[in-house]
Amino acid sequence: MNKTLTTLLFVLLTYWSVAQSITVTGKVTDERGDVLVGASVVQRGSGNGTITDAGGTYSLNVLGPAAVLVVTYVGYSTIERAVGAGGTQDFQMENATVLNQVTVVGSRNLNRSSTDTPAPVDVIDIREVTTRQGQLDVNQLLQFAAPSFNSNRQTGSDGADHVDPASLRGLGPDQTLVLINGKRRHQSSLVNLFGSRGRGNTGTDLNAIPAAAIERIEILRDGASAQYGSDAIAGVINIVLKETVNQLSANVNAGIYQAKYRFDNKKFDGLNYNVNLNYGVAIAKKGFVNVTADYNFRDHTNRANTVSSEADLARRQYGDPKMGNAALYYNAKIPLGKNVQFYTFGGLNRRNGDAYAWTRFADDDRNIPSIYPNGFDPIITSKIDDRAVTGGFRGVWRSWDIDVSNTYGFNKFHFGVENSLNASFGPLSQTEFDAGGFQLGQNVSNLNVSRYYKNILQGLNVAFGAEYRTERYKIFAGERASYYNYDPAKAGGSQGFPGYSPSDVTNKSRSNVGAYLDLEADVTKNLLIDIAGRFENYSDFGSTVNGKLGLRYKITDALAARGSVSTGFRAPSLAQKYFNSTFTNFVNGQPVEVLLANNNSAVTQALGIPQLKQETSQNASLGLTYTPSARLSVTVDGYYVKVKDRVVLTGQFSDDDKEIGSLLRALRVGKAQFFTNALAYTTTKGLDVIVAHNMPLGAGRLSSTLAANFNWMELGPVNTVPKLAGKEDIYFDDRERRFVLSSAPPSKINLTLDYSVDKWSFMVRLIHFGEIRLTNWDYEQDVYAPKVQTDVTVNYKFTKNISLSLGASNLLNVYPDMSLPALTESGGAWDPVQMGSNGAFYFARLGFRF
Repeated sequence: MNKTLTTLLFVLLTYWSVAQSITVTGKVTDERGDVLVGASVVQRGSGNGTITDAGGTYSLNVLGPAAVLVVTYVGYSTIERAVGAGGTQDFQMENATVLNQVTVVGSRNLNRSSTDTPAPVDVIDIREVTTRQGQLDVNQLLQFAAPSFNSNRQTGSDGADHVDPASLRGLGPDQTLVLINGKRRHQSSLVNLFGSRGRGNTGTDLNAIPAAAIERIEILRDGASAQYGSDAIAGVINIVLKETVNQLSANVNAGIYQAKYRFDNKKFDGLNYNVNLNYGVAIAKKGFVNVTADYNFRDHTNRANTVSSEADLARRQYGDPKMGNAALYYNAKIPLGKNVQFYTFGGLNRRNGDAYAWTRFADDDRNIPSIYPNGFDPIITSKIDDRAVTGGFRGVWRSWDIDVSNTYGFNKFHFGVENSLNASFGPLSQTEFDAGGFQLGQNVSNLNVSRYYKNILQGLNVAFGAEYRTERYKIFAGERASYYNYDPAKAGGSQGFPGYSPSDVTNKSRSNVGAYLDLEADVTKNLLIDIAGRFENYSDFGSTVNGKLGLRYKITDALAARGSVSTGFRAPSLAQKYFNSTFTNFVNGQPVEVLLANNNSAVTQALGIPQLKQETSQNASLGLTYTPSARLSVTVDGYYVKVKDRVVLTGQFSDDDKEIGSLLRALRVGKAQFFTNALAYTTTKGLDVIVAHNMPLGAGRLSSTLAANFNWMELGPVNTVPKLAGKEDIYFDDRERRFVLSSAPPSKINLTLDYSVDKWSFMVRLIHFGEIRLTNWDYEQDVYAPKVQTDVTVNYKFTKNISLSLGASNLLNVYPDMSLPALTESGGAWDPVQMGSNGAFYFARLGFRF
């Protein structure tokens, strides 16, 4: 495969070397004819752009006469103009009646394009991506569009079956900050306990946001805590909602998986379909309201029947959960005067799911044969309510851009259990249970102020602001039969997922206040310097101060070097501090009751486990950008991230342990584990490479992208406590270490070729996933060798308003290597790694735009 990629790259570079483009030059001025320094000039639909120099002039190579230039400057109306034959294109900007800002994550300079930032930023056009991919939700779209992003669906992982954990650059799901329209998004209330990704982490549920509501996604691949606060250790994902008006967009999508490993003659399963509508209404001269309605359904897949005998079978049902996901989102801006606007956005999401838990076979002592003669497969159901709303005012006062806003977000996770029983109740046990759940509410108020001084140096942007955030986390109990033990000689609670008991009930809150200063200066025409600092104080663990220095130097008009150094932090989530539960784990296929004890429990206090504290990080990056023409861009960025005092979920201590054994026996649990700052540090080193090119070919045009991520992680020593000295291998054992090390493949390479001609377009994509190693229950390594997935899509435009896409993801039906189901964390022949274990997915998409 590596030879294939090398050959294809050589062919593409041969075409690129002879590529031609049009050079456009000109000047940007205001209404009085005064030059505007730092105005953004960008070729629409690409990352190709520049800014005006001290004389207000620019020079830009664009692709062909059909290219459209987009010129923006804070406080002025945006201008779009076709290039035509090239030559000179001057622009005179007019004062905006409302603000038209260019928001690019990673820079608070509103005139900065993504290609001008001192840190790498990926800009993903969702309309383009959804036309060419079969994936229907945001996590899976990004999994196959951004090499540094990784997300795999879990199975048999309790709540993680219903909320897909995701990671950036191989770090934890909770070490990536998510923004919507530049405002902090709330996290999920779920803490991941099982599975090969996100173990012990709380992340953000990206699938609560419908792809149909999104214009683009910006991914800042750099530490940014000094700019945006907690969680931004790995980077920032900014989701920009649509602003279109007077246009109705509608899409109908459907797809189904091909089952390679099913022996019941059922070759296809896991039906997926999605329908969505988007429409915007203009308000006054520059205002709008844009609304999206979206419904996404996916059915179960089953990949359990991979062994020859039931003795080797851990589960009769292994695969995707069934899920119904409905969302209603909006985005609005309303002008209130010449330089003031009110904006608001947000939405509602409701998800109902059911996922199979581990099988209780007929002879299992947790089964009651009179109820289930053949054993049973418990079903864990979920009702997830997610909602968020932001409202704010943005205006210009004496050249200062002022933005004040408030954002409220809420996530509630309510569990149910079906096709189950409480063995301790006996033959009269009910088979359905309300198991309780948890919820998280977050409110963020912030003030952002910025000003661009065009006459200081070659342009200076000053930004400062403050933020106040409150959070509240609750656990609520299930019905009595879901958790109670009626007969001490038998297992109590609902099988598959014991409910939360009154002793688990939690109601905790905290607050924090933060302030930042960000200075970004074009010191010379070629040198950009960005300096940022941030102070935050948390009510539960104190204060932290972080800083960042970023540089970008233009060696030539085509070649630039960029880099940054920074410190960062992540506050432990309230779920990590206060989550408390008793659940059933399967070790070598045998059920064991496990207590997950919170920071204030009798178990953690008996052991002297300290209160959780914040993770801190040291980040560094260095890269090159090369744009010799409008047709070719190359970026290479290396990075280094050291995270100290990393919060993880410990290994499990048994009831025969001399320190806490008697305590566990009194609680009727076989094992206990907890959250601690167990790892002294983790060190991640990596490299991101992106090569993008487009060119005329025959009667059409070929666009090609090679995007790759390589990363290497090392784990430091284990931080333990005096009472557990010498037990580091239990405190954080090899299984837990491998879960952290395997947060992402060591390499992920995406080669995409997209050819358009007349009404047709054709896409071929090859995705290479590197080797993954996990430790199984026998404490031997399961090796998932490198694999390549092949995707193809054909799109045809019947008219300018109607199009049809047909295609296949994983066309060659490739799976990860198999393991023994009884020994994996998931109970299937594969843990959730690489491209997943569902196989080929065939899809159709019909799009309308009027």
